[in-house]
Amino acid sequence: MFDKISKKGSFLGRLNSIINQGGSDDMRELPVVDAGGNDKSVPDETWAGGEGLEGQLMVDMYQTPQEIVIETMVAGIRPEDLNVSIGRDMVTIRGSRDRERSVTDEDYFYKELFWGTFSRTIVLPHEVDVDLAEAMEKNGLLTLRLPKIDKDKQMKLRVKTK
Repeated sequence: MFDKISKKGSFLGRLNSIINQGGSDDMRELPVVDAGGNDKSVPDETWAGGEGLEGQLMVDMYQTPQEIVIETMVAGIRPEDLNVSIGRDMVTIRGSRDRERSVTDEDYFYKELFWGTFSRTIVLPHEVDVDLAEAMEKNGLLTLRLPKIDKDKQMKLRVKTK
């Protein structure tokens, strides 16, 4: 299914790729805690979406007769740290989720959340009206509503005389 692990893919996408390939040299050791809770191994920072890597947002995209809707989770991200760029046939969502560290790496049992910069570019299946597009965030869910352009719509022009 996947030829090689993407350094830019989502965590689940990379994990799925590793499972489908039966392992990889790029695979990092996942955290393991023994019954007594003594093993505090933490995965390599690059595996958990650490510095130097850009994460990729997971999205749901669907259509209604009038619009294309894109939904993605952006919990923990301030609106000023989000950048949504919309063209007639493409959408790019960029942002950053920063962590305020108060815990040392050796005190972690699991370290699975993504921190750092992320982006996602989506080629739209239909042209949209950029001027009427809307972006709303509620309870960590970003919803983009992109009205479709009706290519079949025709309008009659009246010819004026001087």
